[in-house]
Amino acid sequence: MTVQLKRVAFIGNSLPRRCGIATFTTDLQQAIAASPTDVDTTIVAMNDEGHRYAYPGAVGFEINEDIQDDYEQAAAFVNAGGYDVVSLQHEFGIFGGDAGGYVIPLLARLEAPLVTTLHTILAEPAALQKQVLEQIIEASAKVVVMAEKGRQLLREVYQTPPEKVDIIAHGVPDFPFVEPDQAKAKRGFAGKAVILTFGLLSPNKGVEVMIDAMPSILARRPDAIYAVLGATHPSLVRREGEVYREHLIDRARDLGVEDHVVFLDQFVDKATLLGFIAMCDVYVTPYLNEAQMTSGTLAYSFGLGKAVVSTPYWHARELLADGRGILVPFRDAAALSDAIAGLLTDDVRRQAMRKRAYAESRSMTWERTAKKYLATFERARQPGKPMPQHSIPLELNTEHFLSMCDDTGLLQHAIHSVADRAHGYCVDDNSRALLLACALNAPGERLLPAALTGRFAAFIQHAWNPDLKRFRNFMSFERRWLEPSGSEDSHGRTLWALAPARAMIPIRRGGFGRRACSRRRCRSPRALPRRAPGPSRC
Repeated sequence: MTVQLKRVAFIGNSLPRRCGIATFTTDLQQAIAASPTDVDTTIVAMNDEGHRYAYPGAVGFEINEDIQDDYEQAAAFVNAGGYDVVSLQHEFGIFGGDAGGYVIPLLARLEAPLVTTLHTILAEPAALQKQVLEQIIEASAKVVVMAEKGRQLLREVYQTPPEKVDIIAHGVPDFPFVEPDQAKAKRGFAGKAVILTFGLLSPNKGVEVMIDAMPSILARRPDAIYAVLGATHPSLVRREGEVYREHLIDRARDLGVEDHVVFLDQFVDKATLLGFIAMCDVYVTPYLNEAQMTSGTLAYSFGLGKAVVSTPYWHARELLADGRGILVPFRDAAALSDAIAGLLTDDVRRQAMRKRAYAESRSMTWERTAKKYLATFERARQPGKPMPQHSIPLELNTEHFLSMCDDTGLLQHAIHSVADRAHGYCVDDNSRALLLACALNAPGERLLPAALTGRFAAFIQHAWNPDLKRFRNFMSFERRWLEPSGSEDSHGRTLWALAPARAMIPIRRGGFGRRACSRRRCRSPRALPRRAPGPSRC
């Protein structure tokens, strides 16, 4: 890094405008502003035709989407502000001109490097849509997508160099893992099995399919309630009023489930929204079209540790893969009802799915998302630095590793894929496991569960023999140490693991210092301390 990043300008919709892009832009701006790097931020907010909003102080400039001069003035505002990076939130529908083309002159005038987050990527764009998006990609130093499918489409449809694309998952609030009972009681749903959908209401959300599924769900869980939280999409209200919402209400009445479908017609703030998500037992996104690159509602519910049932649109297909949720076919009310009723009648399965979703989502909190964006911003500021040429990395699969761990730590051996308890544990392997946990603590990686990392550290602490100033190595499955001290190699590897781990979790220091790695005590080259420039350290 040369000069530290100091100022970032965001271009996109902003709260209190009611839309998912506005929520995302505001959340990202606030997360960057709250980061320890002390970055100054501002938002250049897009206004839809004929509307103005009571923006907070973070919004420094407004663009009326259909006024071309506003785009040029916005570029002058950003350039005059001396911003180090510009972060563009792109969605075709928020910029004026054919295919949103009015934004191109703005980008052409920017003096700072541009990082574009693509919220929609069309697999079959019209000619003008493809042309506009290719111009935006060309103007961008880096492009951010939220799923691997996005990178694939950019490569195959828009011929985007893979080194130009970063994948950063949709951010989620850092909310505690809670049981839904208290939140249900607060909102008048005590004693009910609550299914939730939230977001701006529009026909592509598939709410009618979920209503069609309710009779079968009620046959197995008569106490089930389907809550539909969200105002009707503003553009839909302007075109036809509340016709769609009234159609859904009539549909519930015709099916005789009107007492079990609750419409909460409101656009809520974040705190209220998190309270509603907290109360649900199952979250459902029955969207009708696979071509959805990202869903903030899905990410938020997953991040709060909810059991999720969804149709297999692109974002859901990746986020809920490998048992992290349940995918059902599009427009299939029978499959939807079977999946949801199955979760509502199986507490053990539902709770296991919740815990897995919560653990998997810790790398997606807005704090961690902000760190990833800051890293991308810094790379965008170094255009002369060659980008590494590499193939698309395979996703790390920790399933077998996790199956080898129990309440004590990491077991030594397996027979094929089944843990072999006869060989117990060793400090050697638990040190390796702690090193893995440290490596996965880096930006862009998926963290191991904190409780599991703590077990590896606890195993090492317990392995320390203060009388001999050495680590024991082998432990039986019955948790009995089989030796007073281990080999010099296992001793050295354990010290190796402790160095990065101390920056990540609290580990006691008593006795683990220089006495533990004295040259007089160790003869193996792999166990000897290594000297680095400056103070001596292991």
